[in-house]
Amino acid sequence: MTSVQAVADLARRQEGCVARWQLILAGWSTGRCDHALAGLRRVHDGVYVSGYAPLTTVQRWWAATLTAPRTVLSHGSAACCWGLRKHDLAPITVTRPGRTGPQRFGGCLVRYSATLRDDVTRRHGFWITTPERTVIDTWPQLRGRARERLLRDAVRLGLTTTAALAVVLARHGGRRGTASLRTTCAIYERLPLHRCRSDAEVEGLVVLDAFRVTPPQVNERRAGEEADFSWEDRRLIVEIDGPRFHQDKLEDARKTRAWIRAGYTVRRIPSDDVYASPERLIALVRMPTGTGAGV
Repeated sequence: MTSVQAVADLARRQEGCVARWQLILAGWSTGRCDHALAGLRRVHDGVYVSGYAPLTTVQRWWAATLTAPRTVLSHGSAACCWGLRKHDLAPITVTRPGRTGPQRFGGCLVRYSATLRDDVTRRHGFWITTPERTVIDTWPQLRGRARERLLRDAVRLGLTTTAALAVVLARHGGRRGTASLRTTCAIYERLPLHRCRSDAEVEGLVVLDAFRVTPPQVNERRAGEEADFSWEDRRLIVEIDGPRFHQDKLEDARKTRAWIRAGYTVRRIPSDDVYASPERLIALVRMPTGTGAGV
């Protein structure tokens, strides 16, 4: 196999990306590297990509993790990769073993950690911090609802559990933000977050728990239809209407009729009100069944 073919084969396995250090570690001479990489486009110092199309997000992640050996996608960038944040961040953040402070490397922010070894895995083929480590790294950088949503989505999407996170937290007890993260985990541990379909449902569970309301069954089938929150002993169903509600009014009306025919009281609340006016959710749940708006 020629040098150019070997590089092309490596690039195919890495979303078109190749690092010079990979070839050096394989025993290639400087001249051979220069010849094989001559037709590729430079992304970072020593990192190249085939083709001339704009880089995809995955290619940008690949290129960042190839800036040096033992480099992993981390912090907010890892959160984006795991689906815990909606938007990719610039600069891309990576972490390498070490104790040095953060540094800028081209278009990347490079952090260093002496406790990285047990907290890495692969995603899309490149190295990345585990979901648990990603939450721990990103938690101190966020505030308020964004911080809580990070943890909620990690559990709701099945990436981790509060129990698994507690194990990793025990190894990082002295880090900034771990005390508040541990406290929040303790609250979420008693809630069935894994049953939730949306963050609004998670918020609803948190609100009900804060007001010491008997927790509902979440996304269980009632009269053949899946209900957001239900209290079978009270024959009560509360539906949280998100952005799709206005698109699915006929379907929602059909489900509501089925529940009412089966003897349930059905109440609805917009998802925005769960956040902005949580007392409305509490009032709907505490209102005696068979009365009130939305029946």
